[in-house]
Amino acid sequence: MTSRVAARGGKRIADDGQVTAFVVVMVAALILVAGLVIDGGLALAARVRATDEAQAAARAGAQAIDLAVYRQSGTIILDPTAATDAAEQYLTNTGDRGQVAVTGDLITVTVQVTQPTQVLDIVGLHSLTVSGTASATAVRGITAAGQ
Repeated sequence: MTSRVAARGGKRIADDGQVTAFVVVMVAALILVAGLVIDGGLALAARVRATDEAQAAARAGAQAIDLAVYRQSGTIILDPTAATDAAEQYLTNTGDRGQVAVTGDLITVTVQVTQPTQVLDIVGLHSLTVSGTASATAVRGITAAGQ
C-alpha cells in the first residue's frame, strides 16, 4: 500500500491514519450518546412504571381501614397490618418489590425497579435501578369535586 505524501515547504509529510483515528473516536462517542439516549429513556419509562405501581399499591392499602376504631369514634385510620398486607400483596401480584409504611390514615409505598440496559451494557453498566414513591390517604366518601 502506498502512502500519501504531501509536499509542504520542501518537506514531505505523511498523513496515514489520521482520519481513521478520528472516525474511531467519533463512532465511539456516537455509540455512547445513543446509549445514554436509549437507556436513559428506558430508565425514565421504568421510573414512571414504578410510580404507577406505587400509586396503585398505596390505593389498595388505603382501603384497609380499622373498622373497630371507625365504629367506635367515627375516626378513619388504617389497620397497619391489613394495609401493609394489601399493598404488599398488590406488589407481589405485579412482580415488583418495595417498602410500605403506614401512619394513621396515610400509607406510603416506594417501589424499586431494575431496568436492564440495552446499549450501555457494552461499557459495563448492566442495569439501572429507579424508584417511585406514592402515598394515599384513607377518606370517607367524596371530599371534593374530581375525586
